[in-house]
Amino acid sequence: MKIGVVTFPGSNCDMDMVHALSHELGFKVAQLWHKDRDLQGADAVVLPGGFSYGDYLRSGSIARFSPIMEEIVPFAHQGGRVLGVCNGFQILCEAGLLPGTLRHNETRKFICRNVHLKPVSRTAAVSAGCETEKPLVIPIAHGEGNYFISDEGLKRLKDNDQILFQYCDEQGNVNAMSNPNGALFNIAGVCNSGKNVFGMMPHPERACSKDLANDDGRAILQGLVQGELV
Repeated sequence: MKIGVVTFPGSNCDMDMVHALSHELGFKVAQLWHKDRDLQGADAVVLPGGFSYGDYLRSGSIARFSPIMEEIVPFAHQGGRVLGVCNGFQILCEAGLLPGTLRHNETRKFICRNVHLKPVSRTAAVSAGCETEKPLVIPIAHGEGNYFISDEGLKRLKDNDQILFQYCDEQGNVNAMSNPNGALFNIAGVCNSGKNVFGMMPHPERACSKDLANDDGRAILQGLVQGELV
């Protein structure tokens, strides 16, 4: 199974993702450059975190026009699996592959710490394999992670089981106190209606190693290639 990891100018979590996928999980990894027009036969693609194109204008708004996205968009429309983490999530929203948008954190401050996540969707591959007995502990590192969508859009997400994760407390309670950035409905990640494009603000690649005393992110990344692929 081969997973492509894209590097944009300003990406700073691409090698973290490459290491987690290859060394920790044993996948073949193709490193894709933003100017590439070839996905190198990847079975799934990951857009990593960072500050693509310096986050000028709006996070992800320039990266969505890069040459590699001209390959990723049709790949996704044809059912290919795509995961966007942090800045990658922002890019997928800007590209229209995921519903909603990411706004500045309510505090207007960059937040970097561990958070607790409640896996929600039982039909989306990246969350379906996560244990629900206790919350996941996954790091966040973002300044624009405040997820927003219209009331109608939120209803569709709920009705279609498209909410991947919600921020929660240590006991798994979803409440305002456990919301680090003001995200609507404590949403930390969503997928598209076809359940093949996934986006999340927390960084599972930073929680994949027992050497780091945290491997809660393994099930998320393994889920990217679980089940039937194109």
